[in-house]
Amino acid sequence: MNIVSNMAVFSSHREILGLPVCDLGWADAFTFVNALAEVPVGQTVISFINAHNANIMFRDHGYREALDRHLVLPDGIGVDIASILAHGASFPANLNGTDFVPSLLTYMTRPKRIGLIGARPEILLRASRNFEQHAPWHEIIPIHHGYFHEDQSSEILAEAAAMKLDILLVAMGTPRQEKWIDRHIRPEHARLVLGVGALFDFVAGEVPRAPAFVRKMRVEWFYRFLQEPRRLAGRYFIGGPVFLFHVVAHTARRLAAGKTAKAPTQRVRRPLLITNPGKRD
Repeated sequence: MNIVSNMAVFSSHREILGLPVCDLGWADAFTFVNALAEVPVGQTVISFINAHNANIMFRDHGYREALDRHLVLPDGIGVDIASILAHGASFPANLNGTDFVPSLLTYMTRPKRIGLIGARPEILLRASRNFEQHAPWHEIIPIHHGYFHEDQSSEILAEAAAMKLDILLVAMGTPRQEKWIDRHIRPEHARLVLGVGALFDFVAGEVPRAPAFVRKMRVEWFYRFLQEPRRLAGRYFIGGPVFLFHVVAHTARRLAAGKTAKAPTQRVRRPLLITNPGKRD
């Protein structure tokens, strides 16, 4: 059973491949997510969508169903291209988790208890220490690494519940983290939950970030490819065209059905998924 907060809020979003994706700018996104973290009841789960994740969404129905229950933020140039084709404009901001989450912690001036689950044990501890240095007014709590069996979930989450967390960051990679959150995480674990992918690796310094000018040019993906060409070649040079095919095909189907894309500035009133989802298979 879903329990939606009775606090009516406005969420500006646009549809990307049938999925509602938040289209706020940086300042509005910080204000909005910070407000969600302050809600005394219920829970909000935030996920990020990029071209690679969108391709997974088409072949993994469980992942797609989980995203439908999450607040989804846009990540990367791929979803910008999809937005331009479908709506005539790119997203106001690239709210990728690697930049958004550390900046959000800085934006939140009221101290929070923040739990971390995911990555290798040594990466988890280094990321925790670096988060503490980044935003020392928050309490950072490394709960468990990401290499555990599904059967251990109840034990790990009992520990998380005992910590009385405000925010939980889960870094286990897509689609595992989103599906695990959707199956197991409840309001007693944290009011705000974010699936953050490889964020802990970046925060721990295990994986280097691209120089600032490269990130500003929106080509960090190519910098990452140069660091790990074998692992990322298929994702970028095969996955990229596959994603564009999905976008063009989806847009063509909408046009054939006589549907018109919403203007990117249209604001749609919808409940913001402050939910307590029941267990799902």
